[in-house]
Amino acid sequence: MLLLCALAVRLSDGPGVLFRQERVGQHGRHFTLLKFRTLRPSDDTESATRWNVAGDRRMSAAGSFLRKSSLDELPQLWNVLRGDMSLVGPRPERPYFVAQFSKIHTGYAARHRMPVGLTGLAQVHGLRGDTSIEDRCRFDNHYIDHWSLWQDVCILLRTAAGLVRPTGS
Repeated sequence: MLLLCALAVRLSDGPGVLFRQERVGQHGRHFTLLKFRTLRPSDDTESATRWNVAGDRRMSAAGSFLRKSSLDELPQLWNVLRGDMSLVGPRPERPYFVAQFSKIHTGYAARHRMPVGLTGLAQVHGLRGDTSIEDRCRFDNHYIDHWSLWQDVCILLRTAAGLVRPTGS
């Protein structure tokens, strides 16, 4: 699946199959998150500080499919293997937004007391893309406060089911 996605990006958008972006993980540690590239940012600052790119004209059909199916996230399995992320946990965010959200939303910084994840409780409840940060924070902290292996299994199963009927971000 990884090879097919990489080939689709390469054929539709040219060289540079992977997109790298700095994210904040457990205890505020920064790491480089990997994704399949779905569009090209206009400059280095844009990808670090621009919130949502849904419907961007620079996105190819392959990029749109990868984003809607969440297949653009597959390279993050490497982040999981490296120990930057877990399979389940709060989704990692860019440093710029972590600083902004931590000032505005009580409890946002508390999300970093656990490893960040490829999927999480907030995501399986539809909180991804351009949705409420306050709601995501509430779900993430609830997940951490009530962590169990069974909850992780349920989240992974709901994530897998969501891949069958993708809605995109």
